[in-house]
This record gives sequence, structure tokens and C-alpha cells, in this order.
Amino acid sequence: MVTHVRAEALGDERGALLSFLAEQRGGIRRAVLGLTEEQAASRPSASELSLAGLVKHVAEVEQSWVARAKGEPPAVKRDESNWPECFRLVGGETLAQQLAYWERVAAETEAFVRQAPSLDDTFALPDEPWFPPDERVSLRWLCLHLIRETARHAGHADIIRESLDGRTAFELVALEQAGQAGPEQAG
Repeated sequence: MVTHVRAEALGDERGALLSFLAEQRGGIRRAVLGLTEEQAASRPSASELSLAGLVKHVAEVEQSWVARAKGEPPAVKRDESNWPECFRLVGGETLAQQLAYWERVAAETEAFVRQAPSLDDTFALPDEPWFPPDERVSLRWLCLHLIRETARHAGHADIIRESLDGRTAFELVALEQAGQAGPEQAG
């Protein structure tokens, strides 16, 4: 990653985990800097992924994991019939809306992690074939999983953005720091 998480910003374990998660979110958000809706929704590589779809996906996934840890249902229920919709904008959805939604999800995640009595508190994994049956994981595991999931898609976002206009993650960091996102920037 091209940014640095400052040691003094980390504070404690929760702060460290949340700071590294925020760093990875930033990589995806920077990938859409200055893009139009059409560019963000386009699929310029061999993959079916778009930047707008990645933003929507990571927001939904983060929200669903935190909801599960809270013992609540996810805001959006996904199954085999509608799973592909979490990777693309549908029904008038916009990139700006997805970025705003993700911002709210991120704030909820941070509040939940900071307010939890212990990172050792556990919750059940989903009853899905790719998870061990009757397995419980800690809130620490949740944070690490969200970092891993977001980082994976931040890498996808880097490739998609570079395929769109040649801009690399380093250039996007400089663009963000210079405040030159342009009027097209959503969020």
C-alpha cells in the first residue's frame, strides 16, 4: 500500500486494527477520485469487476459482518439469486450514494469495535459450506477479516483504475493530497 499508518494514530490494539482498515478503505476510495459515474461503472479489464461495484460490495460485506457480530440481520440479504448485484450498481444507484453508505457503515464499524467490552468476544460464523460448522470467531478476527477483505479489493481497484486511465495508486494519493479530485468526484 502506498500510504502509511502513523504509529501515534494507532493508540491501542483497537485503534491499530481500525487504522489499518481505514487505510485499506482509503485505497478503494482513492481509486474512484475524479471519475464519472460511467467510468466508475465500466469494466476495463478481463474481470467483471467495476470500481463502483467494488465500493458497493465492500460496504455491504462490512455491514453484514458487523451486523452478524451484533446478532442482527444484514441490511441487504444476499443469496445465489441476487449475489451478482452486490458487484454492480442497479436500480438508479450511484457511486456517490454507495460512498456515502460506506461512510456510514465505516462509522458504525468503528463505534461497534470501540464500544465492545472485549475483542475476545465471539459470535458464530455463517452457516455456509466454506466455514467450519458451529465455529465462533472473535471481534479481533472480525477486524482482521475486514482488513483482509478490503485489502484484497483495494488491489483489484488499483488494477481497474490503472486499466481505465493509467493512474497508479501513488498518483491517486498525490491527487487526493493536492485536493484535485475534480468536480466529477463522488462522495
